[in-house]
Amino acid sequence: MKKPFTTLLALPVFLLLFSCEGKKAAPVAAPLEVSVVQVLQQDTRLESEYTGQTYGQSDIQINPRVDGVILSMNFKEGSLVNKGQLLYTIDPLPFEAKVNQAEARLASAKADLAKAKSDLDMIEPLAKINAVSQRELVQARALYEAALAQIKASEATVTNSKIELGYCRISAPISGLIGISKVRVGDYVRPGVVSVLNTISDLKDMRVRFTISEQEFLRISKEVASENSLLKGAGKSIVLKLSDGTTYPQVGQLNIVDREIDPTTGAMTLEAQFPNPDKVLRPGQYVRVVVVTDVRKDALVIPQRSVMEMQGIFQVYVLGDSSKVNLQIIKPGPSFGDAYIVEDGLKAGDKIAMGGTSLLRNGSIITPKLTEWQPNKPATQTDPSK
Repeated sequence: MKKPFTTLLALPVFLLLFSCEGKKAAPVAAPLEVSVVQVLQQDTRLESEYTGQTYGQSDIQINPRVDGVILSMNFKEGSLVNKGQLLYTIDPLPFEAKVNQAEARLASAKADLAKAKSDLDMIEPLAKINAVSQRELVQARALYEAALAQIKASEATVTNSKIELGYCRISAPISGLIGISKVRVGDYVRPGVVSVLNTISDLKDMRVRFTISEQEFLRISKEVASENSLLKGAGKSIVLKLSDGTTYPQVGQLNIVDREIDPTTGAMTLEAQFPNPDKVLRPGQYVRVVVVTDVRKDALVIPQRSVMEMQGIFQVYVLGDSSKVNLQIIKPGPSFGDAYIVEDGLKAGDKIAMGGTSLLRNGSIITPKLTEWQPNKPATQTDPSK
């Protein structure tokens, strides 16, 4: 009866010894390897983007100056035309008839002048000997003066008629690229602002118009006017981004600042000019205009991806002694590209975690992996053996 009791007492001891032998110590986790970058201190050019629209150096609308039927189109649509090249002809017959009528009236007026001159030459000697009355002399002189005036009026009518006849031939006022015609042969056209036959654009240089706010205009104006301003000359290096996201290869410069601020929008219109040697830019394109609007000297710069934001508080992990990282509240300034300017909370030379991992915690021990980084350029790993 004692053996079973002794066996039952020994069983828990055996199980306890077995469990202690089976349990091994947990391995210590290796420190997390984290990319670390150094806070940069450098002069920084801040850029602003604005929506703009392109215009030719000259965009000339072709309007008819007389009414009539289009007889011919003497150009290829969408091609380059030269100044003075014939573009359209309007039926000239009605205007040729006007010229003939005006010339006939001029001939009649010349005949009337000749008769009035002859009568005056005959009456003047007779009036000197009182063979005719002074009233007849005055009347003859009046008829002669009226005939002279009629000559001038008839000559003006002939000139005007010939001008209108000349308007039947519409020539290119400038050299440039002509568009698709808005009328065809046989269409009836008449003068007027809304009656546009075509448009010719000079594409050697292109104008780009964009708007900025009144507040930004005032800030930039004050900065440019200040002594030793770093913004001086920024208007000579304006960049253009096309609708496909590519950057236009030619650099433009500020050309015009409008005289007024639009009271309905509170915006100021500016115009930049860009060379267009390859005719890539065409009138009517919507583009992004990139302008340097601020320059920060010796600014502290960090990657945007290293910054964490929660409820308006911005923090970064700063590498401290013993490879420990600590959360640090910062005050970020303007962003540009993939970077932030830091206005408070860091100093030049500080090392911060690059970001991109959710495993970091305040006070974590890490294995720092120093990474070379420049704003808007790919980061590269630094070889620790060099």
